[in-house]
Amino acid sequence: MIETLQFWAVVALLGLGVFFTFVSTVGVLRLPDIYARAHTASQTDTLGAGFALAAVAVAFGWQQATVYSVLLLFFVFITNPTAAHAIARSAAETGVEPLLTEDPDDADDDATTAVESEGEIQ
Repeated sequence: MIETLQFWAVVALLGLGVFFTFVSTVGVLRLPDIYARAHTASQTDTLGAGFALAAVAVAFGWQQATVYSVLLLFFVFITNPTAAHAIARSAAETGVEPLLTEDPDDADDDATTAVESEGEIQ
């Protein structure tokens, strides 16, 4: 029974790890600017790596490799958000502007104003 429970715990943890890593990959490919990409890469990739390393720790049981995987998990939890923060701060300090969405109603009003002002000039 314990072998089966351990097996399914490893499968569940690996499945969650793959899911969050996939979400991170999609986020990095689909999001518009460096700030949003750094955000998704730091959060979901850290969570995906955490679940995968937890699966490794559960699979090995009480061995020396488990201690190494837990230490690696701690290292990932510290370094991934720190690296994302450093990247976002560097982008902000070099003047990279975040991409902001515009209200579609405002864009229509600007186009109408431009057409009206052209009519007044002539």
